[in-house]
Amino acid sequence: LLIQLKRSGRGSSLEYKIIAEHMQDLGKRRFPEIARRMGITVEQVQKCANSIAQLEPRPGAIFAEAPRNYVVPDVTVEKINGEYQIILNGEQIPHLRISNTYKDIMSGDGSGSEVKDYIRDKIRSGKFLIKSIHQRQQTISNIAHEIVKRQREFLDQGSAHLKPMTMVQIADIVGVHETTVSRAISGKYMSTPQGVFEMKYFFTPGYQTSSGEAMSNTSVKEAILDLVKNETGKAPLSDKEIVEILSKRGIPIARRTVAKYRTELNILPSNMRRKY
Repeated sequence: LLIQLKRSGRGSSLEYKIIAEHMQDLGKRRFPEIARRMGITVEQVQKCANSIAQLEPRPGAIFAEAPRNYVVPDVTVEKINGEYQIILNGEQIPHLRISNTYKDIMSGDGSGSEVKDYIRDKIRSGKFLIKSIHQRQQTISNIAHEIVKRQREFLDQGSAHLKPMTMVQIADIVGVHETTVSRAISGKYMSTPQGVFEMKYFFTPGYQTSSGEAMSNTSVKEAILDLVKNETGKAPLSDKEIVEILSKRGIPIARRTVAKYRTELNILPSNMRRKY
């Protein structure tokens, strides 16, 4: 950071002095303490902090090639004539069949019984593999249909309207074990009108609001994020105040849960979000 400031001709600036002498306080946003020690106003420290935030903390990153990660959705959800349709992507699934060569060997007279028994066993194993692949695709299709059925509001309006849903519930409807659902959706992605999501994204616990409506924890996180985005910089909301606001909206939530969700959303505590 200091090198970047020097190169931009700001080697004697307040920003340079703050980084060189008060980096720890800056990291913890102790602006009043920095202002007191430097004999300047808190507003000046805030202005310098905003300027420092524009610097590149990892300047070497521009020389590193970013990994190119592409996701090919296993399921695509499209709205056609007012109804959501599910399309399975079969391009990643190998099209397997039993070669006719082995069938000819089985029907020929030139092979002994030991050879035929061996081939018969392998054909049986091959058929079992093909059947298992088809069953897995059918299971994914059934799960996708249930997701679309239960999460229509999400598909229409976004993640704030995601409904709570568990694998046990879907397993009971699809007619398989919970672990089968877990294995079937592992590493699988669904393309929706709201974007591409890992299928496990749709499985989330939730809360019962005062009106009796079910609300997923993802929706609660969206509510917390929205509150923080619209708060006043000089008076950021504390976790306690967020709890009180959500409680008035009929969402029962503990303070420690708000703190947990805030951390997961990479939102700083209220004392570190304060702007001067």
